[in-house]
Amino acid sequence: MKLDREHLAKFQSLIALTAMVVAMSLLSSNFLTADNGLNILRQISVNLCLSIGMTLIILTGGIDLSVGAILALSGAIAAGLLKNGVRLEALGLGLEFTVFGAVVAGLLAGAAAGLFNGLAITKFKIPPFVATLGMFSIARGLTMLWTGGFPITGLGDTFGWIGSGMLFSIPAPVWISATLVLAFVLLTRLTRFGRHIYAVGGNERAALLTGLPVDRIKIAVYTLGGLLSAAAAMIVTARLDSAQPNAGLGYELDSIAAVVIGGTSLSGGRGSVLGTVIGCLIIGVLNNGLFLLNVSPFWQQVVKGFVILAAVAVDRMSQVDSR
Repeated sequence: MKLDREHLAKFQSLIALTAMVVAMSLLSSNFLTADNGLNILRQISVNLCLSIGMTLIILTGGIDLSVGAILALSGAIAAGLLKNGVRLEALGLGLEFTVFGAVVAGLLAGAAAGLFNGLAITKFKIPPFVATLGMFSIARGLTMLWTGGFPITGLGDTFGWIGSGMLFSIPAPVWISATLVLAFVLLTRLTRFGRHIYAVGGNERAALLTGLPVDRIKIAVYTLGGLLSAAAAMIVTARLDSAQPNAGLGYELDSIAAVVIGGTSLSGGRGSVLGTVIGCLIIGVLNNGLFLLNVSPFWQQVVKGFVILAAVAVDRMSQVDSR
């Protein structure tokens, strides 16, 4: 059976994941257990939410360096509204927020930040790297202003269920991330919008000439990226029972790594959400296995860096071969 390059990339990632699971199982008797499997799925749920959005963005040929900062801002807004509400001192009024209202507000804040990224890139022609780096600074600054630099804690059991609850013996974050994976697999594979994302990333000029609304597609993709960052924020904030002003530091690297390791090309137009799921699992298994083997966190960073470099090298080599 002849495999095209996209399927070959998925196959390579799956082989790497299988080899890693076998190796970790042999090296640690605690690795291949049901509890540890659920623990890995729970640990990758946040990165999975972020990486789905990053996949859509990279498929269009873009990048987003602000997902961790948007996560911090969205979590802080949801936690602040839930804990303190809004006080309108001039009118002498106070607004209390339910868990549902606070979560919706946090999600809207993330989507708004993503929308800002999309508008900056399409309407002001700012390169994605620069535009999202600007949003990184804006979101971090707004988070500090909103929280005063202090954690917002004590958010209650109802909100905490999002990060620590169980449904049919499976953690709630796993259900949330799995639902998002299913939704975005269907979006990218079965809808016209999904095909347009690939068309824009594959050849933007050709997409323009065929009449596709390239700017609107990019704006929608970055908005979805912000929304998914906010979804990840709800899990993190609920699990910690607090909104930390410095939450999400370094999450950009993990999400980009998962997307690239999963076979999505940094040049755009080639890859899939399912490939990103495999990429997240590879990083999750790697982190979990090295932890069980008592490997120093510093060496874990070194190993992860080499894995990312290997994935990018494979991507570049496949592009050279295709020319």
